[in-house]
Amino acid sequence: MRIALIADTHGRLDDRIAAAVAGCDRLVHAGDVGRGIADELAGLGPPVTIVHGNNAPADAGWPETEALELPGGTLVAIHGHQWPARNRHAKLRAAFPDARAVVCGHSHRQVVDRDARPWVLNPGAAGRTRTYGGPGALILTAGPRQWRVRVVRFGVSSPSP
Repeated sequence: MRIALIADTHGRLDDRIAAAVAGCDRLVHAGDVGRGIADELAGLGPPVTIVHGNNAPADAGWPETEALELPGGTLVAIHGHQWPARNRHAKLRAAFPDARAVVCGHSHRQVVDRDARPWVLNPGAAGRTRTYGGPGALILTAGPRQWRVRVVRFGVSSPSP
């Protein structure tokens, strides 16, 4: 099963990210979606899971966390703004010790931390806001015995005229 992990679109999903994740079995957005993006994600095809970020409208109705049972374990999605950057990975691991991986956003920085379980995965910003080198995503392949993460990263593109 292939799960596309994205975050921090802030109202703009980069077209290259949309194309890269369109063939996945499921899409998980780790918060700070922005106006119109939920509908755009729904149009890509796979089932979509979205969690509430610190810049989401209060009435968005998205949960703060979501646990997805996947082949081989549980993936927890949370935005990550609940904890300061210092020791965030340790706090996520302590909060979700039974998960195989935690996907979070908020920092806009792409990170694949597999040093301990649960893994902490941040796909980076999938839009234009603070992409730190270009928009990114992660593709998680979840099997009963093995999970793999593929990094998707594109260079910064010029704004459209």
